[in-house]
Amino acid sequence: MSTPQLLDRTATRPYQSYVYAYPHKTAYRPLPDRPRLHDLWAAEPKDALSLYLHIPFCEVRCGFCNLFTRIGAPGELTTRYLDALDRQATAVRDALGAGGNAAPVRFANAAFGGGTPTYLEAAELERLCDIAERRMGADLRAIPLSVEASPATATADRLAVLAERGTTRLSLGVQSFVDAEARAAVRPQRRADVEAALGRIRDARIPVLNIDLIYGIGGQTEHTWRTSLDAALAWRPEELYLYPLYVRPLTGLGKHGTALTGADSDADWDEQRLRLYRQGRDHLLAEGYVQVSMRMFRRADAPPQGADDYACQTDGMIGLGCGARSYTSSLHYSFDYAVEPREIRTIIDEYTATEDFGTAVHGRRVDGAEARRRHLLQSLLQAEGMPPADYRKRFGADPYEDFPAELERFADRGWLERDPAAGVLRLTAEGLAHSDAIGPELFSAEVRAAMAAYELK
Repeated sequence: MSTPQLLDRTATRPYQSYVYAYPHKTAYRPLPDRPRLHDLWAAEPKDALSLYLHIPFCEVRCGFCNLFTRIGAPGELTTRYLDALDRQATAVRDALGAGGNAAPVRFANAAFGGGTPTYLEAAELERLCDIAERRMGADLRAIPLSVEASPATATADRLAVLAERGTTRLSLGVQSFVDAEARAAVRPQRRADVEAALGRIRDARIPVLNIDLIYGIGGQTEHTWRTSLDAALAWRPEELYLYPLYVRPLTGLGKHGTALTGADSDADWDEQRLRLYRQGRDHLLAEGYVQVSMRMFRRADAPPQGADDYACQTDGMIGLGCGARSYTSSLHYSFDYAVEPREIRTIIDEYTATEDFGTAVHGRRVDGAEARRRHLLQSLLQAEGMPPADYRKRFGADPYEDFPAELERFADRGWLERDPAAGVLRLTAEGLAHSDAIGPELFSAEVRAAMAAYELK
């Protein structure tokens, strides 16, 4: 149960944390028993898995970035990394089982993330696709495949490889079309180069283009935010993600505190971000986009990217690479996590030197209570909401029986509503705006304590 101190804070601060997975990796710990992957996956359903391949390299580290990534790859590091990824994929596929009486293994979707996957050269991207297909058995041309890219690395030869290998979605991290704002976010780029990259992506005819934008940057105004929104809309992207800026420890901006946000106080910055969020949301809705979550907006006529038979709340994930996580019903596991460059380099070096990838080394057990929290959290933060009937079918209880205080509190704040006609429990417009407060408030006391005790490296 949440502590009163945390509740007071989340009630007044809309920007606590971006929750895209639960539990967070800072709640993971070394696994003393190092369970074998074969044993972990033996009884798991494997007919609708998600596959994620992580590339921990970028040409530059943005000032707001706290992802597991390093600048550049000296020498033959990308080759050594892909060699390790190949060894890991072989071990994981063997652990999943194939042929005979083994349960069928099928991937419902795939993604290459990072870092910046397109940091790899064209031939290396071919090898990355080969690892997914030949080692893991994923048919990339038959399932949704999403790839992240940066303007500088979205070159014609790389995009040609991705298009030919079945990429259905390309996400470009633009953040701002205003050069001064990009510099303020410690992301050196020129709008002309961004526009050229977008032109190459459209020429590659990848079905779905996503553009990432950030609000809350120092010096940003309603006028300059509208400039970025309209510049993005000019390309008619199938998807747009609007991210609030966070200043996190050990990042480029974090080393300078909140001074670079341009706000006089945290309260002023919160108000600025809420104001810009609402402006962006309303503008995209008026332009024919549908809100999927606080961050995600999809053009109404865009082709769907999710597999019909995959649900992030219930189905498993296979993550390959030193920054990827994997999910079974009882254990979430990965490798160690860091933000500080020296620690990241050490973890990458340890990963590339690993020969035996047959065990889980770092993770967190997920019991029934945490599974319920995860299901509620990941369902509720989507604009379509959560059918209580689905929750009851899986857990044998109503969500109000399991989380009465939290759900009633959200409703009292005007953040949550029941829609009997649709049979769903969903966030209101203001609830979606406060997703980054709602998510952390649903964390268990045990997960919050583990996150608080984690020594960020």
